[in-house]
Parts: sequence; C-alpha cells; structure tokens
Amino acid sequence: MAEKATDFGFMATGIGSVPFLEMEETCREIVRLFPRMPFWPQFVKRSYFEDMSVQYSEGLPLIEVNQEKRTLKVSASDKRESELVSFYERFFSHDIDGFAISAAYAPGLYILMDALRKIEAGQNGYVKGQTVGPITLTSGILGLDGKPVIHDSELSEAMIRGLAIKALWQVRFLERSGRRPVIFLDEPSLSGFGSAFSSIQRQHVIEMLQMVVSYIKEHSDSLVGIHCCGNTDWSMILAAGPDIINFDAFAFMEHFLLYPEELSAFLKAGGTIAWGIVPTADFTGDESAVDLLKKVKDGISTIAKNGVSHRLIAERSIITPSCGMGSMTPDDARSALNLLAGLRNAFQDQNL
Repeated sequence: MAEKATDFGFMATGIGSVPFLEMEETCREIVRLFPRMPFWPQFVKRSYFEDMSVQYSEGLPLIEVNQEKRTLKVSASDKRESELVSFYERFFSHDIDGFAISAAYAPGLYILMDALRKIEAGQNGYVKGQTVGPITLTSGILGLDGKPVIHDSELSEAMIRGLAIKALWQVRFLERSGRRPVIFLDEPSLSGFGSAFSSIQRQHVIEMLQMVVSYIKEHSDSLVGIHCCGNTDWSMILAAGPDIINFDAFAFMEHFLLYPEELSAFLKAGGTIAWGIVPTADFTGDESAVDLLKKVKDGISTIAKNGVSHRLIAERSIITPSCGMGSMTPDDARSALNLLAGLRNAFQDQNL
C-alpha cells in the first residue's frame, strides 16, 4: 500500500495491448489523450515477441522462445542447475540492466519515452507500465514433464524473482521521464479462481503475487497495481498488498462489490481502485459516457455505504478500459480510447 495516499481523481490510462501498427503515431496519441498517466503500448499484432508472456521472458532462466513456431517453453537443457545458479548470481548481485526489456520485445516502451522527452519542461504526473503477472506466466509455460511451471516450485520461484527484477528495471527506465511510475501486474489467469486453479492453494497465489509486489515496492517509489479482467477472489488479490486493483467494471461490477468490507479497508489505507469501465471484448460503439459514468457512480455509492466518503473514493479512483485492446479492430480501439478520455472529463466535471 502506498505510504502517502494519492489523489487520482478519475485519472485515465490504458491497460497495454493495442491493435495498431503505427507505433510513433500511437504513442503520440496516447500522450495527447492521457497526458497525466500515459501508458506504453504493446503492439501485439507486430510480433510474437509482444505476446504478454514472451515480452517479459528475456533473462529468465531456462526459457526458450521460438518466434517462427510461436512457442514459449522450458528449454531441454542438461545444465538446469548451473543455469539456475547463474541466474541467482545475477539476481542477488542486483544486476538490473541484465534483466532489461529490449526494444525488439517492447518498442512501444522506448517510443513512448521518446515522446515524453519531447514534452515541454514542467510536465509531471505518472507514467504507466505493465508486466505479465507471476500466476499467468508460470501457469502458461509447460515444463519438460508437460505440466505448467507453476507446479515446479524451484523453477517457478526463479521465474517469479526474474519477473520482479525485470519490473524493477522497467520502473528505473520509466523514472527517466521525470514521472512517477505505476506498474500493473496483468493476471488474466486469475479469472475464475477456484475452478481453473483448483490444485493451487489460495495462500500460494498470494505469496507469488507478494514476491513481485513487495520487491518492486522495497526497491522503488513506484505504485504497483494488479489487473484481472475476469471474476476472481478480490480479497485474495488485496491480501497481496497492491497499491491499485484494476477490474472489469463493465462486466463484473456486481461480483467486485461482493467484497465491501475489504474494499473499504483498502481505500481507507490509501489504496486505489482502477475501474475498467470502457468495454473492450464487448465494445459495440453504442456506449455512452453518461451510461458508463452512472455505472461507476452506482458502484461508488455501494462502497460508500461501508463508511467511505464519495470524495475519498473519487480521490482514489482511476478509469481504464476493461482489458487490453489487442483483439479489437483499430477503429473500435480508437473509439474506445476517445470514449475513455471523454469519460475522464465527465467524471472530473462531476466534482464528486
């Protein structure tokens, strides 16, 4: 949790993935639409390297990426022990630059930073980055035994530590903009927790999330969020200690509000809710800012019944798309981004 509570006041930002190919133009538009918290875009249609897990795989131990076959898997190395020893030597020596995300894997990160450098002096605020979360990463890679790496305690711990130090490298890189970094851990695999992860204990999930969240916060001033675009156990995610929680407020508002006491305590302690109110997968183009604003205001009223003022909730609120936009058409994604920017203005005009 942030030691000093932040006043976001319905600041808007994105999740990450976009369907565009015009990289410089996209980054300029992101800075224009979301000047107080621009995000670096993941150009998922450009290259397999921008797959949400592949993008953060550089420097992780025993990982093999095949761009032609579009596979990410554990390498069939007979030097597992020595590779893990080498990895931990780099990790514990705090070799942050050795865990960099290269421009080949994340050009949007570098292009956005260039765009921010061109903004006149005096601009401040936040800049948002993202990383695949530890659950999604380790559950999506198969080990040599055909089972997800999440069941291999030795290798999964190494991968999660690698993910943490890579996130710290990203924070250090984003800090060069002069803005305060905000890093989201993207955890789509936590959707429907309790069914798909029946063999994974709740406490184990919390510990895996904490391993990344705590590492970033112990070594930086970055705010750390957790994003899940499906129905999940939000009390479990809150227990991991993020500063921000981001959910699909368009489709799962009622499920999210099943945790009123936990949400109230989170907000009172300085936490922030990022309302993913602009739909992505369900986007039709007929959505109105008025309807979406009302939906969020109704959610705020429900939380406020537990002793949290509307003003406090407004201060601790960010608005986002419900999920990444990579699967949308370019035209729909542009419309959704403009709707989000307009919605930000509508919220701020309400003066909640």
